[in-house]
Amino acid sequence: MNDEQRQLLSHTRFHRPDRIAEAAAARSVRSAWGTEKLLIIAADHPARGVVEVGSDRLAMGDRYDMIDRLLAAVSVPGVDGVLGSPDVIEDLLLLGALDHRLAFGSMNRGGIAGATFEYDDRFTGYSAAAISRQRLDGGKMLLRINPEDPATADTLSACAGAVTDLAAAGKVAMIEPFLSRRVEGRPQSDLSPEAIIRSMSIASALGATSAYTWLKIPVVDDMEPIAEATTLPLVLLGGARDDRPDEMFSRWQRALGLPGVRGLVVGRNLLYPADGDVVEAVKTAASLL
Repeated sequence: MNDEQRQLLSHTRFHRPDRIAEAAAARSVRSAWGTEKLLIIAADHPARGVVEVGSDRLAMGDRYDMIDRLLAAVSVPGVDGVLGSPDVIEDLLLLGALDHRLAFGSMNRGGIAGATFEYDDRFTGYSAAAISRQRLDGGKMLLRINPEDPATADTLSACAGAVTDLAAAGKVAMIEPFLSRRVEGRPQSDLSPEAIIRSMSIASALGATSAYTWLKIPVVDDMEPIAEATTLPLVLLGGARDDRPDEMFSRWQRALGLPGVRGLVVGRNLLYPADGDVVEAVKTAASLL
């Protein structure tokens, strides 16, 4: 970011916060997805208290640096849009970085990483009404299902309500489901194909309609039965940063060739690649589509 952009964000947020709504109303939106497979850059991790990348405990804690990386990423041809919490989306709106791009709002961020209430993932971010008001394309929700934690029931109910409300507004509900349990006090997702399929089956049936539901799923070794487990659109998540990018990109490429897989929704692996070259990492991901 240059000095003018930094000053714009700081000045506007203090003196003219009303311009955020103006920028949302003025944004040039897409009338269709535009491509058969999508590349969405995810930037909602800090809202849940996750700011570390690899061994750097505060990598995502520098907001100006993160926005700089997002600006570099969305400038790459083939990038379709961004998924973020309200603060991130609004910074990008003020900078005009979301014109003609897709924008998805992150909804439930209340399951703070490491908290005793992590499975009670409250909707502390976007609501369906706010997504409609800001003319975003959809909302994303994390759904970790722990059969041993009663807080899961509240999260399931809240996600179901959000799916119904988003569908009523014609907006995508992007659900990221996992079967999960605490291991030594910390949530750990089961990434076996059987567990992923079970979580997908639960997520697919949430809400009064699945017409606008997409599933955001991890990439594992045996993806074929997972792709066959639903007729809903599938997008692939990137997960924690992988320091073996060649292997990671190969796994993504194989998964993208499966029926029903409609693209990538990736954050840290593209914004904070091991070699530091954001543009080159994003170009590689875009080439896979």
